[in-house]
Amino acid sequence: MPACHGADFRRRLDETPRDVWIQGQHIQTGLSHHPAFANLVDTLAHLYDMQHQPELIDTMTYTSPKSGQPVGLSFLQPRAEEDLVRRREMMLAWARYSGGMLGRTPDYLNASLMAFAAAQAYFEDARPGFGRNIQAYYEEVREKDLCLTHTLINPQANRAVGASQQKDPFLAARIVKETDQGVVIRGARMLATLGPVSDEIMVFPSTVLKGQEEDRPYAFAFAIPSHSEGLKYICRESFDYGRTHFDHPLGSRFEEMDALVVFDDVLVPWQRVFLLEDLKRCNEVFAATGAVVHMTHQVVVKNVAKAEFVLGVILSVIDAIGIEVFQHVQEKAAEAIVALETMRAFLRSAEADAALDEFGLLRPAWAPLNAARNVFPKVYPRLIEIIQQLGASGLMALPGSADLASPIGPLVERYLAAARVDARERLGIFHLAWDLSSSAFGSRQVLYERFFFGDPVRMAGALFQGYDRQRYIDLARRMVDSAAMEPPSRG
Repeated sequence: MPACHGADFRRRLDETPRDVWIQGQHIQTGLSHHPAFANLVDTLAHLYDMQHQPELIDTMTYTSPKSGQPVGLSFLQPRAEEDLVRRREMMLAWARYSGGMLGRTPDYLNASLMAFAAAQAYFEDARPGFGRNIQAYYEEVREKDLCLTHTLINPQANRAVGASQQKDPFLAARIVKETDQGVVIRGARMLATLGPVSDEIMVFPSTVLKGQEEDRPYAFAFAIPSHSEGLKYICRESFDYGRTHFDHPLGSRFEEMDALVVFDDVLVPWQRVFLLEDLKRCNEVFAATGAVVHMTHQVVVKNVAKAEFVLGVILSVIDAIGIEVFQHVQEKAAEAIVALETMRAFLRSAEADAALDEFGLLRPAWAPLNAARNVFPKVYPRLIEIIQQLGASGLMALPGSADLASPIGPLVERYLAAARVDARERLGIFHLAWDLSSSAFGSRQVLYERFFFGDPVRMAGALFQGYDRQRYIDLARRMVDSAAMEPPSRG
């Protein structure tokens, strides 16, 4: 099957019953029609359909080296500068559709998978056959155009100790046993964004494992279908409240859902296992294969689209109510402009300084991407604060579409008109600003961006530890040395 259509994605979802729980309700079939997921499924279906729009085909797809059919361009393994540019344009097209509100569109994990496949020798060295497994899985996901989710961290119980030291050794997902058929996994992981509607789940190491022997059962990497026996998704409440797109323009379309993943003695077939009980390789897999770089490249593309969108909302609010004459408003808008241009600069720098890695892929420069992923978690909450400051009480005086259509509509249109737009357009802009900055959906976006790559303090520490600091120390010391060689000044 080449790059799939939205109908293909929807059919796969409806034809594969899975174990999903939300607000005490057990759902096995019909997710594409369930209120918590229907609009998300529609959005994902639209993204897949974009691959077949005549004006976007070349942007969204490339020719598969295996089947000769068009496949999603996020699977393209970049070998030249042109490939990186094509990948960026494809990812940007998807990100702009949602204004960057979808953090886990399929291209995110496709970016990691294509890097893993290029580095199959890394997996093969871990155990014979694992390299073949990762390459075969990459080809399967590419040729079927599957939608993937993944898990991030262990459940938050006692965070002062590792997984092996919890009261329940099976709190965090771990190996129960190995059989002729595969590996049995029991325990839980969080947080699978997009999980319930995904075709498959990739389970890779996400936290640093200690070097002790008791940590080996928690060291693994594999992928299985979302309908695998014993696999459960336990969802948070939905932030799609079933309101109109006018009232909740973001939450009603881009609520991507997060879920706790429970492995109830799930059998992982051997052909789907990529790493097993190898602490060192599990800890190093993202960095050693370059996967983290290509994933971050996708994220920074998404963040460019998100910064563009937030700036657009800020400027729309300013224009609607005519507050651009105030200097403090101009200053706040300038902050958003700087944020956008900073993300664009990081992205351009990473691509301009890309270099071939040991696996033959053109890898974007890591330093600007690493800086970008440390900057945006701090910048995004500030951008949202600016919307709240500029919108002020206008973000709360928000009658909805039903009010406009009711007998009270004429009064709404009279009293909520703005300087440059009528009441209906003003309410549309401010409902958008509310959903972005103050609704449950918007609050989740802030939390999501704060911790997208994990604990910001640990991220900053990793940036510091991995940065080439000596060259700048030497720069400063050369200045000290040159100053010492200068003759004394004449007083």
